[in-house]
Amino acid sequence: MKIGFLITARLKSKRLPLKLIKKIKGKTVIEWVIERTKQIRGISKIVLCTSPYLQDKPLVDIARKNNINCFSQKLKHEEDVIELLLRAAKLFNLDYFLGITGENALFSIDYSNKIVEQIKKDGPDFIKIEGLPFGAATFGVKTKVFELVYQVKPITDTEIWGPLVDRTELFKIQTIKARGKLKRPKLALSIDYKEDYQLFKKIYANVPFKKLIKLSDAIDYLDKNPDVAKMVSNCKRFSLDPEITKQKEIDKYYLKNLEKIKKIKSKIFKD
Repeated sequence: MKIGFLITARLKSKRLPLKLIKKIKGKTVIEWVIERTKQIRGISKIVLCTSPYLQDKPLVDIARKNNINCFSQKLKHEEDVIELLLRAAKLFNLDYFLGITGENALFSIDYSNKIVEQIKKDGPDFIKIEGLPFGAATFGVKTKVFELVYQVKPITDTEIWGPLVDRTELFKIQTIKARGKLKRPKLALSIDYKEDYQLFKKIYANVPFKKLIKLSDAIDYLDKNPDVAKMVSNCKRFSLDPEITKQKEIDKYYLKNLEKIKKIKSKIFKD
């Protein structure tokens, strides 16, 4: 069984331009993400998934500099993250992959290891984590799940692809629930705004670490320094209304076409 880790990364952000190559404590944001992926046990390939366009070439260069693989081929639809991750997974012959986006420079290594352990133990189709801070949770998925979803999905903009995959009527899904001090679903630790970037710089400047900051230590620091935590209190992460509408449309589509989708799944999962 080959398990990879796919990092989705682009330099097209408008809220905080070029956020992934901004420096924190001597490394770019994306390099901190890469360093964390290297600590996950049982990963055979780390792949940075980006575009072939000139604006994203710095990410390709960073991947090479940090001795990880890179996927940067042109897609049928630029906004189709399902296609991006599927093609990367198939290129590197991955049976499963974990993943996260490149702005999440404090994602949980421990819970990522738990995902790998569960994949090896139970072989779920999709495995997710609930309760971690926003930006700290990775996911794990069987490549064949994305292969099916790519064939049947009714939309091409799949930046938010959860509703297409998190389908108990089709897939064996497992949920790992965060516990202890890491159970902080209302805490945001993702670099989307200037205030987030300043927050991360504060954390990296004030939390002692040798190689990588532990997520628990970052949370402890924010708990002891509420004024720092408040720096991002006005940052709006996303609007739920469009996603609720998309969820309803996808639910209706799957319900209407479920038997047809099951037949396609049977063929893909049998091969």
